[in-house]
Amino acid sequence: MTKKPLTNHQQKVISNYYANLDSIMLSKLSELVTELYLAEPRQKRKKLWARVEKAMNNLKIPPQIKAHILEKQNVEILAKNLNEWLKSKK
Repeated sequence: MTKKPLTNHQQKVISNYYANLDSIMLSKLSELVTELYLAEPRQKRKKLWARVEKAMNNLKIPPQIKAHILEKQNVEILAKNLNEWLKSKK
């Protein structure tokens, strides 16, 4: 099966996605903070923290900060850092 070349529109969509990846990941982290506050079963929280780790990897968060957040797994610490990241983005 041969690949078709991307149209100009498709190239623009892909380019815009990667140009706005930081904003997208920050939005996902905001949603994850909310989900973590509401999550009850331990298994669900474990999966959510795995998604948090992926989002922080995509944002290229410094390893010390990422390790601290993941070690503590405290939603308040994540929310505080997220607010700082959102402020620095603007």
